[in-house]
Amino acid sequence: MSPLEPAESLEHADTPIGTIYLRRRRIETRPDWVYEIQISGHLLMSSLHNVSEKQLSTTALELHGGAPPLSVLVGGLGLGYTAQAALASPRVARLRVVEKMDFVIDWMKRGLLPLSEEFADESRLEISQGDVYAELLAPPTQTYDLILIDVDHAPDDRLVDGPGRFYTPEGQAAVAKHLAPGGVLAVWSYADNDAFAEVLKETYPQSCREAVEWPDEEEPGSGFRNVLFFGGGTPNTKSWSS
Repeated sequence: MSPLEPAESLEHADTPIGTIYLRRRRIETRPDWVYEIQISGHLLMSSLHNVSEKQLSTTALELHGGAPPLSVLVGGLGLGYTAQAALASPRVARLRVVEKMDFVIDWMKRGLLPLSEEFADESRLEISQGDVYAELLAPPTQTYDLILIDVDHAPDDRLVDGPGRFYTPEGQAAVAKHLAPGGVLAVWSYADNDAFAEVLKETYPQSCREAVEWPDEEEPGSGFRNVLFFGGGTPNTKSWSS
């Protein structure tokens, strides 16, 4: 392979939580560009490490088990892999993404993100600017079969202080009203959190968490581990393993 090209900065935006950069780079194990979003030099997400983001959708769909058509809400656009995995299911008839940062939506529309072209041709997809936490903590105007949240680092490591109520019993009681009967809430986290798992257990008829592990392509012998949290179902639903 020829020498790798240097990392290329595509865009950046100044925000109250720091400067957010979109960049791409080459690695020896992949023929295509690796896309990354960083905040003040710290990696937020990467097209190289999207296993757990996709699994968030896959497991939520398995836990729901209902027949189509399903309506899905995704909190956080990012690079788009959670939405892509949900849209891979023919059971999903409609998927709405709520992204707080308007410039991320602009990056997608301008073709700067790896899934831009795919999403442009997806008639089931709607992307809107807004605060998904504020929406879910307010009275619902519609309900969803699946609500998939990938915004914060973890329940106790949030990008900003505001969404803290989402992770409380009071907050989850409000969120549950946005789920259609038998619906499933799924929340991504880079680490486990017993307190949030207990909140879900107390709020929903069914709850569980799933550890997702995969190897690091760039550092053989090392790897990654994230934890996914799920709540929902009905009292008659077959018990979810925890």
